[in-house]
Amino acid sequence: MRGTLVALEGLDGSGKTTHLPALVAALRAKGRDVLATREPTDGAHGQRIRAMARSGALVAPEEELRWFFEDRREHVAQVVAPALAARRTVVTDRYYLSTVAYQGARGLDWHAILADSEREFPAPDLALIFEVSPGVGLARVRARGGPAEPAFERADYLARVAAIFAAIERPYVARIDADAPPEAVRASALAALVRLR
Repeated sequence: MRGTLVALEGLDGSGKTTHLPALVAALRAKGRDVLATREPTDGAHGQRIRAMARSGALVAPEEELRWFFEDRREHVAQVVAPALAARRTVVTDRYYLSTVAYQGARGLDWHAILADSEREFPAPDLALIFEVSPGVGLARVRARGGPAEPAFERADYLARVAAIFAAIERPYVARIDADAPPEAVRASALAALVRLR
């Protein structure tokens, strides 16, 4: 027996980070011991990824993919796997489906990234993909302020990312209409939690 893994995925500005606290609170209200985490992490690889995103200076897609896999290996080994072994519920803001979509949109084979990810890392019990149109997502990103990430926050690029997210078919995926008002998005995300065992 292991714990439960919930991944929140979607474009920048889709609302996954905004709605994570409500999802965590709902799971705790059901008596679950919940650990909230995120990717990229605050580790060395995650910091390198964030610095690259803010600088807008892209590295080769293969190198970028390697950084994400290294960051995830550490994250799973140090945080996710121990929590699952302790039968906790892990809620992560981004996981491997984001790598599939974002690095796939840079021209890599997203089917291969997905296969490699599922071979190496624990599969989520539930992956909520917050589906938002790129224009709406970018408008939200700009409205909230904070540091920009020009490496990823481009409409043409995010359209390719969204297309890959839309093409991913896995039994653990639930799709949330994130173009809807925040209250409706939150309600849909909370309703999707009933799929958890």
